[in-house]
Amino acid sequence: MEDIQIIESVERYIRGEMNPEERVYFEQLRKTNADIDQLVVEHTLFLHKMNELGKLKSFKTSLSEVHTELAEKGFINSERLKGKAKVVYLWKRYKRVAAIAASIAGVTTLGVSLLVNTLVPKADSSSVQELGMKVKKLENQDIAFYHQLNAVKSDIKSKIEPGVEFKGGGTGFIIDAKGYLITNAHILKNGKNIIVLNNRGEQFKAEIVSIDLAKDIAVLKINDSDFKQLPAIPYNIRKMNSDIAEPIFTLGYPRNEIVYGEGYLSAKTGFKGDTLSCQIGIAANPGNSGGPVFNKQGEVIGILSTKEIQAEGVAFAIQSKYIHTVIDELKKDSAYKLVSLPTKSRLSYLEPVQQVKKIEDFVFMIRSY
Repeated sequence: MEDIQIIESVERYIRGEMNPEERVYFEQLRKTNADIDQLVVEHTLFLHKMNELGKLKSFKTSLSEVHTELAEKGFINSERLKGKAKVVYLWKRYKRVAAIAASIAGVTTLGVSLLVNTLVPKADSSSVQELGMKVKKLENQDIAFYHQLNAVKSDIKSKIEPGVEFKGGGTGFIIDAKGYLITNAHILKNGKNIIVLNNRGEQFKAEIVSIDLAKDIAVLKINDSDFKQLPAIPYNIRKMNSDIAEPIFTLGYPRNEIVYGEGYLSAKTGFKGDTLSCQIGIAANPGNSGGPVFNKQGEVIGILSTKEIQAEGVAFAIQSKYIHTVIDELKKDSAYKLVSLPTKSRLSYLEPVQQVKKIEDFVFMIRSY
């Protein structure tokens, strides 16, 4: 009964039947409950698809009635019009009507698109914010955390010298089990030294092997004798675009532990139609930058990079197909020709909790200084 009431509330919201107080409450619920927000998007599409289908059937019925009326008045010979000949005759006779109907269908489709974009949180400002960690405010807190962690876990070797001043930071994720990671170029902030930390707090030295400022993508290589090659990567890097309203989730380091977030793909392009990125409806904070964006099949569909400053739950991710572009370019150098992206996800039929357990060892905190 509760599910039915939720759907009824969603329909009332979509049709504008809620009073102002109800609407404010429901919109706040959308912001705090990703499942409700997702249901609104999916139900909007469903209702309008049904509406389009009804209009199409109505048009076909009207066309049939016109044909019957013309036949009864003797303007056409209904018996003579069989099969394809009847279709061709009707098309020639009523192609103008069909064109008008097609135009109405096009306008309807455009209206659906605009309505969905209205319902989905989107950028309403002229600027975006990079999600690199604001290390100036957090560096003392971070250093204290690392030294405290190392005091508790004596087996973890610290690679961070006391008094070091961080320049940038964020998240990265493994794309080759030999120690290659992908992250955003902007989080490195011209740092000469890079430290990456896994979810157990283990620290490893890394170096930049490729950086593309235009695409905001950097490839790092863990170059540390303490690092052991990881097992097979459980996710793959998607080459194709994903579908609007597809559920997504992220893993990253907006604080000193890995954080999970849920949302959905809200647009196939980024800020002001940028084709390099896509728009996602999700809460994102400094430190998430460079982190992976997954679909429910456990495929990486993007690299979380920026967010809209004045809009809640609006972020942007570099599309995953550009990871392939950057790696293909890197492999032209003989030193990196053996770099290999994962091609198959082993997470498709797992629940989110199980997916995260298999992924978290491959997502790293990144600090540059």
